[in-house]
Amino acid sequence: MAPTVAERAAVFAALGDPHRLAIVDALALTDLTPSDLAAVTGLPSNLLAHHLRLLADAGLVVTSRSEGDGRRRYVTLVPETLQGVAGRGLAVTGAFAFVCTHNSARSQFAAARFEQLTGEPASSAGTQPAPSVHPAAVEAAAPYGLDLSARVPRHYDTLDPCDVVVSVCDRALEHGLPPHRHHLHWSIPDPAMAIDSSAFAISFAEIDRRLGRLLSISGPDTEGASP
Repeated sequence: MAPTVAERAAVFAALGDPHRLAIVDALALTDLTPSDLAAVTGLPSNLLAHHLRLLADAGLVVTSRSEGDGRRRYVTLVPETLQGVAGRGLAVTGAFAFVCTHNSARSQFAAARFEQLTGEPASSAGTQPAPSVHPAAVEAAAPYGLDLSARVPRHYDTLDPCDVVVSVCDRALEHGLPPHRHHLHWSIPDPAMAIDSSAFAISFAEIDRRLGRLLSISGPDTEGASP
């Protein structure tokens, strides 16, 4: 359903403040903690909380608890609300690597889907790699035309040099992932921890949405790519 005039006005009002627009720009490709956003904007915590609340009320951001350090929160942009308003000055290009804890589901799918959409190679790794790709990940990737069954999890330390690291796991980001000059974070729930059998499909759909956003800003034209 299309947004009402009042809803659209609330979005534009929320974006009308320089600090809030800076927050939206900072979140265009990566999830950040409130501390990260305070460093980006120079705002004290109480004022930052005020701006985040207004952005959340306008449907522009959501906040979730980290699956790693439960004291952390990650702020995520809701790009659908923006309708193309988000800043495009944050483009990142080059060789991509996707990282999670076990390299058995999320990062494997992200790398494979990136390759499928762009025709460019991508790598994946884990901070604590599992022996093999999760069977449920193989099943969830199949509707995208991807076969993950032959992929082998590897440790982050074995990765070739890359230009951009995308962590798709809170635990990997918070425990053992070395800093990288160009680092994006996507706070994707670990489907292996869920009881619901649809968790892998849900996580992969969110990764696919994030990749679409990433490529619309930074990457090659993917029009006509497979589903």
